[in-house]
Amino acid sequence: MGKFASTDVLDGSLNIVRAATRMVATNGQPASYAAADSGRLAEAALASGDFTLAAGDISGRKVSIAAKSGLAVVAAGTADHVALLDAATSRLLYVTTCPSQALVSGGTVSIAGWSIEIGAPS
Repeated sequence: MGKFASTDVLDGSLNIVRAATRMVATNGQPASYAAADSGRLAEAALASGDFTLAAGDISGRKVSIAAKSGLAVVAAGTADHVALLDAATSRLLYVTTCPSQALVSGGTVSIAGWSIEIGAPS
């Protein structure tokens, strides 16, 4: 017997991610909103226009997050993770790795566009 998940089901999870209002670069994987907030090396504000829902590259659905450039570095360190935060509810919504980059306080950094994909059941 085959498996199936409605686009509505897959988009439901991705719509929660789209509630993010901040994207932060961190050193190491934060385990909570507080850890991501206090450990941020750089951050960008996010708006609904920064997210695009679409068919997945492999299967299912994806949400693409827009690139952000010229972000002020607020603390020195090595950025190796990017986290999406919902400031209104103090929730850590999603964390992923990024290419490791040494950041200098007072400098700037760019975060390339990236996607989260939820595959169709197989």
